[in-house]
Amino acid sequence: MCRHTGVQIGNACWELFCLEHGIQPNGTFIDQPSNDDSFATFFRETSSRKYVPRAIMVDLEQTVIDEVRTGTYRQLFHPEQLITGKEDAANNYARGHYSVGKDKIDMAIDRIRKLVCTITLKARP
Repeated sequence: MCRHTGVQIGNACWELFCLEHGIQPNGTFIDQPSNDDSFATFFRETSSRKYVPRAIMVDLEQTVIDEVRTGTYRQLFHPEQLITGKEDAANNYARGHYSVGKDKIDMAIDRIRKLVCTITLKARP
């Protein structure tokens, strides 16, 4: 999820996914699930039996992602899933891509690659 609105919509979606699947804001189950593993589409289990979203949030401007970091669901996301810059690109693609966001592109791609690898490794027989 990218940029201001994408992060806000994403945060609302993850709140809804948690409610639908019985996952608390800290990433643990309210009741241990039965044989229903439909939540695994949206969440991955960590070694500490916590469930984190299969998502990366990126915004060069920190305000909205800081709301996620300090909000009700702050414990749900791993810090590596929340990528921010130090200043906004002011709705200017060239400024975001070539100057203020240049170093964040590789970081975001790397985090996405790692996230996808956790999915594909688990899917192999």
